[in-house]
Amino acid sequence: MSKEEKREKFLSVFPKLVEELKSILVGYGMRGDAVQWFENSLNYNTPGGKLNRGLSVVDTYAILTGKGSFKDLSDDEYFKLATLGWCIELLQAYFLVADDMMDKSITRRGQPCWYRIENVGEIAINDAFMLEAAIYCLLKNHFKKESYYVDLIELFHDVTFQTELGQLLDLITAPEDNVDLSKFSLEKHSFIVRFKTAYYSFYLPVALAMYVAGITDAKDLKQAQDVLIPLGEYFQIQDDYLDCFGKPEDIGKIGTDIQDNKCSWVVNTALKICTPEQRTLLDENYGKKDAESEKKCKQLFYDLKINDMYHEYEEGIAKELKEKIANVDESRGFKGDVLTAFLEKVYKRKK
Repeated sequence: MSKEEKREKFLSVFPKLVEELKSILVGYGMRGDAVQWFENSLNYNTPGGKLNRGLSVVDTYAILTGKGSFKDLSDDEYFKLATLGWCIELLQAYFLVADDMMDKSITRRGQPCWYRIENVGEIAINDAFMLEAAIYCLLKNHFKKESYYVDLIELFHDVTFQTELGQLLDLITAPEDNVDLSKFSLEKHSFIVRFKTAYYSFYLPVALAMYVAGITDAKDLKQAQDVLIPLGEYFQIQDDYLDCFGKPEDIGKIGTDIQDNKCSWVVNTALKICTPEQRTLLDENYGKKDAESEKKCKQLFYDLKINDMYHEYEEGIAKELKEKIANVDESRGFKGDVLTAFLEKVYKRKK
């Protein structure tokens, strides 16, 4: 099955979940206009992304069970796995709706942010809460009788809190309207990206599939986490690198990290090795909303050979992760191929 066919099959499940969630509101006696509002929020905020996190639940389960492809899964099996995948996408939607309000963002996924839609405004705060609550409605409806039901709930709660911790440190370290590079460090960057991105984007899909496959030993979950969290950090460092050094036509967007005062790997690496004069240049230009200041920062990053340092980092982390994967203990059913599949998606990606 092609990548596009997998995506279309996954997308075909979402309307059924929307109807299911709407029926809960109807059961509470909710007015029709409120039910319609919730439906609009679900459809606007949830299915528009790449869907990699959700699809990874199904892919991982197929590898763990030796079924190879989506076609080898029964309809019931696929629907349950896709439901878990959509729960991750709902979590992502919840984060993004809230994040866009905090950042005062203009667009998301090529369309206006939800809070900027006519008549939405600050109602988006409640909509974000409802997107998160929908996760637990679906888990209750489809997994309550499963032995791992509580594990799923605890996993979602833990990962949600971890992501919010990463967001908190990011917000207080690098507010867009108050540039203070003395707050930046590679250590802070590592914590932010591991907690804000790696847990919910890399570990969560795999852990969910493991529970469904009956691979629940703490040692196996740790084996997965020990590779997936640093892999998630590598993914974000790669994103930071591409934002600065990637070509817009390749990555599909114009990088904004410098003007947005992002606590990125690029600037943190520069801060660690720059001279006092170069540090002054960064202090005077980083986080400024003008092209000339951005150009000065970017030229400094080239002068410091940050792009070369990134390539050295990439080869080093890829080697380290491959060694960890090669040493995975598969005696209890976990498979290193799951981790290899994730690494192959990330290694040397261009967008």
